[in-house]
Amino acid sequence: MADWQPLRFMQAPGPKAGRMRFSVYRFDPEGDAGPGTQEYVLDDLTPDMMLLDALLRIKEQDETLGFRRSCGEGVCGSDAMNINGRNGLACITRLGELVEPVKLRPLPGIPVIRDLIVDMDNFYRQYREVEPWLQAREAQPEVERFQLPEERERLDGLYECILCGCCSAACPSYWWNPDRFLGPAALLQAARFIEDSRDEACDKRLDQLDDAYKLFRCHSIMNCVDVCPKGLNPTEAIERIRKRMLRNST
Repeated sequence: MADWQPLRFMQAPGPKAGRMRFSVYRFDPEGDAGPGTQEYVLDDLTPDMMLLDALLRIKEQDETLGFRRSCGEGVCGSDAMNINGRNGLACITRLGELVEPVKLRPLPGIPVIRDLIVDMDNFYRQYREVEPWLQAREAQPEVERFQLPEERERLDGLYECILCGCCSAACPSYWWNPDRFLGPAALLQAARFIEDSRDEACDKRLDQLDDAYKLFRCHSIMNCVDVCPKGLNPTEAIERIRKRMLRNST
């Protein structure tokens, strides 16, 4: 370690290879040792490489390291983790954006299964609780359900969620009340169907959310907005639900 040199990023003529340190959270539920961190060093890295690429190289060094990944393109959301204190996706985080040593931790506020792998069961339970599908009282039509352009525009910023969990895992209200507060990700999905002109269960959806914890535990601190890898605004979506409730109650 005495000969370690920091990774220096060059603007021209191109990225320079270098060495980089990583501090990774480790936890083996079947092992004798408790949670801790392990240091890794990688050589020949470039600033345009993604963090997921570095993790895969670490995995070649240490096959016991556990983390989730799938598409590698910021679409599936499976490689969400806490990166230098901020939730994000490893597959779209460039090494050139990171300060050393790169500290990798599991998403906060969610039970850890192993290393960087967290238990998403409660997260998906909350997602199912908002009934994220179109509901209609009428029989299914023989043609598609039409929308006006302005009706379709109301869904922008709602349907793009990839359910990575970064937002909910950054929310203190979710940390404190994970069994009762639905969290920003589930509430964003709730807003997506409440705003959909083709859905005929709006009143029922609002009634189900009219609870001191499910919706109103959001304090609008906007951590969720800060970490969303898709640039969405769950805080605004939650406010839209509240306004709908207010209009319905008058």
